[in-house]
Amino acid sequence: MAELTGLADDRALLGRTSTAERVSDILRSRIAEGYFPPGTRLSEDSIGGALGVSRNTLREAFRLLTHERLLVHELNRGVFVRVLTVEDVEDIYRTRTLVECAVVRGLGEPPYAVDDLAQAVADGQRAAREGDWKGVGTANIHFHRELVALAGSDRTDELMRSVFAELRLAFHVVADPRRLHEPYLARNHEIFKTLRAGDRDGAEQLLAVYLDDSLTGVVEAYARRVADGAQGIG
Repeated sequence: MAELTGLADDRALLGRTSTAERVSDILRSRIAEGYFPPGTRLSEDSIGGALGVSRNTLREAFRLLTHERLLVHELNRGVFVRVLTVEDVEDIYRTRTLVECAVVRGLGEPPYAVDDLAQAVADGQRAAREGDWKGVGTANIHFHRELVALAGSDRTDELMRSVFAELRLAFHVVADPRRLHEPYLARNHEIFKTLRAGDRDGAEQLLAVYLDDSLTGVVEAYARRVADGAQGIG
């Protein structure tokens, strides 16, 4: 399987101090990138063999990711990548609005360090030109991750890392990623420009409307796909 070949390439990342935390980091990234779509059953033997880690280490990594709500353990069936409900998506956006808007509101006096936001905007625009709508979604997540990073808080970064990883589970189910992501390329750019100009209040207003509109779009697309049978993915 292609995804297992990719995991074998990640084996070097474990180095000489293989730990459950490092394994969970690798699997979290692979889940976020869509190598293991929602509903996929994760094989202990195949993944453990690809990464060269023990069954106990892998099970601990699974436990960590289950705690982050990325995986779910089903009795007598195994471990699966979680399929979100519409209520999950709504809760993710409530958390995003609380955190992201608070970060922008609390930025203090300009100028703001927006170079990483600029790079995320450029990455999204380049992916769009190439027709890589999955890449646009990745750049969009990077934009918001860098926005949160402006707070300079490791705890906030850690919290939102899990939230954004969950959000990617929803993105992977949506049937038309271009329709989902394309409208927000310009809006990311507008938020970036507003922060670059030092207008914190204006950026917060743009962000609040952005997140409200995004919630509506994602929920509509996600609910439509679930109604069409997305619960059978995998």
